[in-house]
Amino acid sequence: MPQTSTTSILFFFVFVSATLVITYWAAKRTKTTEHFYAAGRSITGFQNGLALAGDYMSAASFLGIAGLVALNGFDGLIYSTGWLVGWPIILFLIAEPLRNLGKYTFTDVVAYRLQQKPVRIAAAIGTMAVVLTYLIAQMVGSGTLIKLLFGIPYVWAEIIVGGVMIMYVLFGGMIATTWVQIIKACLLLGGAVAMALIVLSKFGFNPINLFAQAAKEGCDPAAAAGSQMFCYGGKVLEPGIKVVTGAWDAVSLGLALMFGTAGLPHILMRFYTVPNAKAARVSVMWATIWIGGFYLITFILGFGSMVLVGQKNILAAGGGGNMAAPLLANVIAGEVFFGFICAVAFATILAVVAGLTLAGAGALSHDLWVNVVRGGHAPQHEQMIAARAASLILGICAVLLGIVFQGQNVAYMVGLTFSIAASANFPALVLSVFWRKFTTWGAVCSILFGAIGTLVLIYCGPTIQFDLLGPKAAAAGSPKEVVDAANAAIAAYKADIMAKWWYFPLKNPCIYTMTGSFLIGIVISLLAPERAAQEGFNEVERRAVLGEPKGAAAE
Repeated sequence: MPQTSTTSILFFFVFVSATLVITYWAAKRTKTTEHFYAAGRSITGFQNGLALAGDYMSAASFLGIAGLVALNGFDGLIYSTGWLVGWPIILFLIAEPLRNLGKYTFTDVVAYRLQQKPVRIAAAIGTMAVVLTYLIAQMVGSGTLIKLLFGIPYVWAEIIVGGVMIMYVLFGGMIATTWVQIIKACLLLGGAVAMALIVLSKFGFNPINLFAQAAKEGCDPAAAAGSQMFCYGGKVLEPGIKVVTGAWDAVSLGLALMFGTAGLPHILMRFYTVPNAKAARVSVMWATIWIGGFYLITFILGFGSMVLVGQKNILAAGGGGNMAAPLLANVIAGEVFFGFICAVAFATILAVVAGLTLAGAGALSHDLWVNVVRGGHAPQHEQMIAARAASLILGICAVLLGIVFQGQNVAYMVGLTFSIAASANFPALVLSVFWRKFTTWGAVCSILFGAIGTLVLIYCGPTIQFDLLGPKAAAAGSPKEVVDAANAAIAAYKADIMAKWWYFPLKNPCIYTMTGSFLIGIVISLLAPERAAQEGFNEVERRAVLGEPKGAAAE
């Protein structure tokens, strides 16, 4: 466990100072809502690809996956592969229609040919469910990191992160957020590659040697008793140990990670920052390259942490394994590199939190205030006030949620967020663009079922009922009678919960909720046809492919 050091703190302040300078520069250029939400549509395809990668490679990617792999072996890698394979879906289904049909939020596309108010209210609920649950994961990771870096209480760490993030969004908007994401992507890719090379150098630059050593490591069963350590030996290279324990759970999680990517509001929002659909496609191509390379590296970082840091030391740092990657940096290259990696991890979190806050602000101000309350006729200065007020509210909520959910693994929590995105946002977005008979109430019911149904099933499932609400195991090193008593209490509690009629057995409900969301949207639309929505499909179909009519003003 590294001690708080001047070097680590110096890296942190250098990064924060640099990004605040960017925010000051961006604030002078953020005059309208188009600048605030879409950076004036001036970002190139290559730049937006890096920004997308920066937005997507979150605390869950860097901190969470390394921790999951270090503690659970192969099971943690399902997150790497699942998050990566979602990008072809965005490229072939989403990017071009979204850029051609929307203005600031994905709701603009869903509501394009439907009744505005009910669709925007429902979509705002779906957006906020995704944004708030995703913010929990990012804020938990950031609080644990700053607590480790500065040696300060977790609550103050959360307040620091929230304060810096609010400044980015409140004053710099999407322009500042984009450039923070670009810088963060470059730093993260560079830092991860350097870590992976140093780790591989200790195993003859052969990943097979690393994996073989991980299979031999094991742990002391006496030390592991009653703790989160797992003595699996060679089984760490096999699936189905702890994170994914059944075929249906694996399929459901895979669907969530794959299709949830195409339903994340802060990712979809980035396609409005480029000038045209071609640039949107180019940005997805570049993002896939950067993200794919990064997720290959997480294999090395996770197993490297398992072997070189050790599960016991990772758990001692707290945060559900989230500090595996920074601790690995300290072990392989010392305090200076540890400080740099902590600063990069902090940059990672700030960039993603800023993007999430902008997406949430878009739902509250653009979708609800401007288009529902004001009927689409709010003056420009009022829209800016609403956008900044929404950003401030979300920033405060992010801090409070981070404090409440202290200690949860961020990759695991983001997997649940992707279930909501895949169930609430993705079906409505696809049906509105590609199905002529989709109606207003089909969209509303689909979105609400996806959001509320997922939250209810997550609450009724083992993630909440066992992992959060259930009795905890005895501390490592406890006497045998204490460990036996704790294990008996856990077994009795699980048996009681599993006997309840409302208990849901899967950790991830996406296979049911996403399927149900599609079916409900289709059935409701067929039962109550909407002539105006069908007639409007011709315009959606034409504009989704061709964009605006030649010479038309940008909306």
